Formats: sequence, structure tokens, C-alpha cells
Amino acid sequence: MAHWRTFARVVAAAGVAAAVGLLPAGTAAHAAPSVDEIERQLDQAWQKIEPLIEQYNKVHSQLKSNQKKAAALEDKVRPLELQVELAMTRVGDIAAEQYKYGPANVLNAVLRTGSPTTLGDQLALLDHLARNQRQRIEAVSQTRDRYAAEKRKLDQLVATQKKQEADLAARRKAIQADIDRLEKMRLAAYGNTNSTGGSLRIGACPAVYIGGAAGVAVKTACAQIGKPYVFGADGPDSFDCSGLTQYAWGKAGVSLTHFTGAQWTEGTAVSRSNARPGDLVFFYSDRHHVGMYVGNGLMVHASRTGVPVKMAKIDTMPIAGFRRPG
Repeated sequence: MAHWRTFARVVAAAGVAAAVGLLPAGTAAHAAPSVDEIERQLDQAWQKIEPLIEQYNKVHSQLKSNQKKAAALEDKVRPLELQVELAMTRVGDIAAEQYKYGPANVLNAVLRTGSPTTLGDQLALLDHLARNQRQRIEAVSQTRDRYAAEKRKLDQLVATQKKQEADLAARRKAIQADIDRLEKMRLAAYGNTNSTGGSLRIGACPAVYIGGAAGVAVKTACAQIGKPYVFGADGPDSFDCSGLTQYAWGKAGVSLTHFTGAQWTEGTAVSRSNARPGDLVFFYSDRHHVGMYVGNGLMVHASRTGVPVKMAKIDTMPIAGFRRPG
């Protein structure tokens, strides 16, 4: 009976695969693809989607960074705005004095008084008063200009954020449509059960003991085995590939960006022969996939939708290189 159910699922998968164009026309009736073949086709389709996901992660990380910068600028702009208001009030007071008394009246008042006693002293006092007013007005202008410059930076960041948010929404919609299509294929191949692509654990995790921050990171990654893949997720309940490595190293006190391209530059290059548990291993020429190396040629990674976080051999994909965070 179990063999019959498996056969029925494979036949159904063949129908769906032919419908979405994965199989050549006319082959569905002659030879149903095996479950391994369906997995291979899903992996090939995912290789086209994952770079888009990492680009999404890049824009999302930039947005989060800009939001922090905007908040810091807003904190900086707020007191400057108050300074401008106070300074403009002082300018208003100066203008009111000039309107009420006028320069000639101020001059006459000084000259009529007995102190300062000499004309020279009186003229020097007038010059001092004029200079003082100019300085007060210049100080206001400088404060106002400083505020305007910081406000322009803030406004530009906010405008950039709005564009990024719109871009993210469009990318998420397109990516989700592709993921939904793959999910239908997977369900046709496996029914309502989850595909795990084999055992989630294929050895001890970590395979080799290591202490320090790397030890914390690799043990954290191992503890996430079995949690679902969700694109754009960085834990604690679900992950994508760079979200998992960011989360694991974050628990070790090392900050990584949720984007494979950034994580490649945030670590020190190490050779394969010198790789140790906790190192990040990147795949494909554009480095759009990353996993956590756990020793003995094994890694923990969040591979694709429908497959939980699991262990795998690092040689199952073309390796681009290793990086050591921290």
C-alpha cells in the first residue's frame, strides 16, 4: 500500500511538472519523474529565485540602516530647530528695538548722557552695540543654515526609504509568486507531507568541537535544525540562508548584515583546508547562498522553501569560498 501511495504521488507530480513546463512535451504519459528528479528540478528552480531573495535582503538591510540614520538625524535636528526658534525671537527683539528707538535715537541718547564722557568713548560704544547686533544676527543665520542642512539630509533619507519600501513590496510580491508556484510542485510530488530531502541530521552537530564565539555560533546554528525556511526571516522561529548565519553569529556577539553579499565582506577569508566550525561557506559564483560550516565537510543551512533548516555536505553545491566572522 505504501508503494502504491508513493507511485500515485509521483504520477501526480509528473502531471504538474509537465503543466508548468518542467518536462518536455509528451513525456509525462511515458515516464513519470522520480522523487529525486522532482527534487532536482525544484533545486534548479530555486537557484533562480534565491539570488532575488538575497537582493531583497540587501534592500531590506539598507532600509533598516537608513531608518536608524534618519532617527539619529531627527534627534540632531530637533534641538537645532528649537535653537532657530529662540534665535529668531532674539532677532525679533533687535528689530523691535530698532523700530522703537531707531539708530539716530540711540546715537542721541548716548551723546546726551554724561557717560561715556568723551566723544571717542561714545562712538566706540555705538560701534560695539552695532557689532554685537551683527554677531547676534550672524549666529542666528549660522544656526538656521545648520538646521536646514541637517533637515535636507533627513528629507533625502526619508525619500530614499519610501522608494526602498515600494521596491521591497514589489520584490516580495514577485518572489512570493515564484515560491507559491514551487510549493504547488512540491505538494504534488509529496502530497501534504513536508519534503526534507533526506535526514535533517547526517552526523554530529557540530561535527568538530570548537570553543569561543565560533563555538557559540555553530551550536546556535545546530539548534535551529528542523525550523522552517521563510524568505526574509532571521529567526528565532524561521530563517532564510543569510538570516540563519546572521542569527547564529548574533548570539555570539558578532553583528552580520542580513545579506550574503555583505556577509562575504564582513569576515576574513580562509582556505578550505583551514576552515573550522563557525566559518561561513558561500556557494555559486554570485555567492547568493551561505551556510554555517560545522566541520568534517558538513554544514547547517536554510536551503529553500519547503525544506527545514538541516545539515548537508558542502560539496553538494559549487563552493565560492569561506569567510570567518568576528
